Amino acid sequence: MSTGAIIGLVVAVLVVLAVLAFVLRPAMQRKKLRDRFGPEYDRAVTHSDSRTAAEKELAEREHRHSEFDLKPLSQTAQESYRRHWANVQTKFVDSPESAIADADRLVTDLMAERGYPTEGYEAQLSVLSVEHARTLEHYRKAHDISERQEIGEASTEDLRTAMVHYRELFTDLLERGAEPRKDREAVRKEKTDV
Repeated sequence: MSTGAIIGLVVAVLVVLAVLAFVLRPAMQRKKLRDRFGPEYDRAVTHSDSRTAAEKELAEREHRHSEFDLKPLSQTAQESYRRHWANVQTKFVDSPESAIADADRLVTDLMAERGYPTEGYEAQLSVLSVEHARTLEHYRKAHDISERQEIGEASTEDLRTAMVHYRELFTDLLERGAEPRKDREAVRKEKTDV
């Protein structure tokens, strides 16, 4: 094979690879977004003018999310939040309306301690969708019921349902934001190193 033929073959292969990369890139980006956002991907596409606009919005959410300094919770903070949640659930029996307000406040406090923005419900949804997309629909439903409760349109059963939805997001925020547990040997080593 001549040098010119080899160069021509190499150029042809490079052109084919460039075309494949150009064609496959959107599909790979779409798969990445679907994997990252789960059901939130489908929701964004449904509520957008186009798939491209939805994907751009989701990519912007990822970018905004990366700018936050999210912090893991210490074991002590986790236990404190678990105790507070147990108190909120206990309070539900005697005062469901008040317990729902407390559940919403506790979720917001947990988000704030983790480093998420807490101003504005839509902003919260946008940022939470990046790491907590699988439980975000629970938050939407709980928030909707809370708003209906504020105008007197939610039954006790609705409030119970809201409590369950808040618990799903609360648990996800608590567990995904946990400081990794250290094994006993690592803790023992830290104590002896001091």
